[in-house]
Amino acid sequence: MSEFVMPLLMFCAVFLCVFSGYPVAFVLGGVSLWFGFIGVQLGTFSPEFLGGVFSRTLGIMENQVLLAVPTFIFMGTMLEKSRLAEDLLKTIGQLFGPMRGGLALAVVFVGALLAAATGVVGASVVAMGMISLPVMLRYGYPKSLAAGVIAASGTLGQIIPPSVVLVVLADQIGTSVGDLFLGALTPGLLLAGMFALYIVSVAIFRPERAPALPLADRDITGGELTRRVFLVLLPPLALIGVVLGSIFAGIATPTEAGALGAVGAIVLSMASGKFSMKCLRDTMDATTKLTCMVMFLLVGSTMFALVFRGYYGDEMVENLMINLPGGFVGALIFTNLLIFLLGFFIDFFEICFIVVPLLAPVFINEFGMHPAWFGVMVAMNLQTSFLTPPFGFSLFYLKGVAPPEVTTGDIYRGAVPFIAIQAVALLLVIVWPEVVTWPLGE
Repeated sequence: MSEFVMPLLMFCAVFLCVFSGYPVAFVLGGVSLWFGFIGVQLGTFSPEFLGGVFSRTLGIMENQVLLAVPTFIFMGTMLEKSRLAEDLLKTIGQLFGPMRGGLALAVVFVGALLAAATGVVGASVVAMGMISLPVMLRYGYPKSLAAGVIAASGTLGQIIPPSVVLVVLADQIGTSVGDLFLGALTPGLLLAGMFALYIVSVAIFRPERAPALPLADRDITGGELTRRVFLVLLPPLALIGVVLGSIFAGIATPTEAGALGAVGAIVLSMASGKFSMKCLRDTMDATTKLTCMVMFLLVGSTMFALVFRGYYGDEMVENLMINLPGGFVGALIFTNLLIFLLGFFIDFFEICFIVVPLLAPVFINEFGMHPAWFGVMVAMNLQTSFLTPPFGFSLFYLKGVAPPEVTTGDIYRGAVPFIAIQAVALLLVIVWPEVVTWPLGE
């Protein structure tokens, strides 16, 4: 066991620095350089591993798949900054409003659409929290139910393609982005359907908790509503359909489809009269910041992986996972608990870059599991942890934009039923991998 002391210390040092609040990308790079230097001085580490950093970094810059990251971020951010997402939510709210629970169903529906459009959890939760939460409270929804459905629907950005998380996961696992998108589609839509089913059951058995929109507030006539649906709802749906359809049909690579989506988002904003140079600048600024964060994380994680492997840390992880009590089941429980707990404290990109490259080879090479199944399981697990009190990121995103009368306790209570639903969906993915692999023909 003595040969595994350094990788253990390295792993602990990374998380100690991460929890101190220092930027993760610089933590990964800095810790790796320090441990590499110490190992060279002690004669326990080959400097050739550090020499590989340059070629690996060049490989990252030449990776065509990663070009999909800024294009998908741009597409979603443009829809948000141009307020097309707000128009979408208002139109669907009017469409579903006459039904009991209609506003909550509209939030789930728009959450799924925003997930497919933005692929970023924070953007979806904040957008729906600012627009929907005051409206739902005004029309008599309990604070807990309104907050819960918004926080849960916002997390769909983790799992419904074209999710940025799935693009990064595909790169780290070493599988096709198209395969991961295709594999995630059924679980993502299934989860959204389970959310909707819960809302319907509340409307049936507790109708006072899910009121219909009052007749006086249905301010759009039938003809006007039909026109709004065609002008507001169908164009984003068509854009998402073209982007995903081109990938699934093999017509375009994810990078090409992302570029098409970015251009399509600009065209939609122009057609709606919402485009402006300020909107474009804000979109480009947000896209650049998030893309730079991802790239710095990727370079830092590459350095960490090289030094960790130089200390035979990959062998340590493999031996640990294989020798856990229960074999595959034990490794599965350990992995899901680890990712779930880490999701409380660090961002999904950081988990993708630090933990996934260490665990994926064990499940894929040693246990023979499909890479797409592993990626979807990780994304679904992270989605659950992002919703779980007391540290769930989605809960904090929502609290930041919620009215003062909505307390943290209201948000926590509202999240509980949706956490249970997500746990059931995760269990379905684990027990029946076919939920993920059947569209892949495997």
